[in-house]
Amino acid sequence: METAGIIIIGNEILSGKVTDINSPYLCKELRLLGVEVKQIITIPDIPEIIGQTVKEFSEACTWVFTSGGIGPTHDDITVASIARGFGVELFESPVIIEAIKNYHGKSMTTAHRRMAMIPVGSELLEFAEGRATQLQFQNIFVFPGIPEYLRVRFSGIKERFRTTPIVLKQIFLKADEGEIADSLDATQAEFPQLMLGSYPKISGSDYNVKLTLECRDAEYLDQALKFLCECLPEECVLRVE
Repeated sequence: METAGIIIIGNEILSGKVTDINSPYLCKELRLLGVEVKQIITIPDIPEIIGQTVKEFSEACTWVFTSGGIGPTHDDITVASIARGFGVELFESPVIIEAIKNYHGKSMTTAHRRMAMIPVGSELLEFAEGRATQLQFQNIFVFPGIPEYLRVRFSGIKERFRTTPIVLKQIFLKADEGEIADSLDATQAEFPQLMLGSYPKISGSDYNVKLTLECRDAEYLDQALKFLCECLPEECVLRVE
């Protein structure tokens, strides 16, 4: 089972000045690809925390996605912090320098040039003609924090993460969660590989609770669905999708 960890980097997120919309996007996209997100964390622009967190995620997950801190300003320290966390040196990438020159021309500054410093052992991925490459270091993909840029970059490389899909079934109920708790417990015990979720809805729909059943094995999922439906009070089941 392939897993992912998402690290959102930036004081602006922690202070509430900017709302993170990158992690919800990545979660949805990775789920469609069959990758299970194990953990999401938001951390400040502190080198030691960035380096340590990325290294821990790298060891715990198949893939790691970072967002934020890769521009030319003083708080754009993600790449250098990752290199420090892994104990490797930085080097100036000729490929990135060329891209920066092509984009900025004579207005290129020393600050722009710093963006070409990447960890030794990095790989630069081509994802779209005429666009700058995507940085990968080991199993870590370093994305910009600007949502539009992150989406373009991720869309260009996402197929490399596709794996066995996660199959989803949903049951919509007219019931209280307390009434169905025993049925859920029995189903989870009988089918331990099942990812079972219960989500109450307060208003605005015809149902009170939505149940989600997920698994990579479609036959196993069908068996769990049948078992749960037999456990639930028949009168409370509105529909199954």
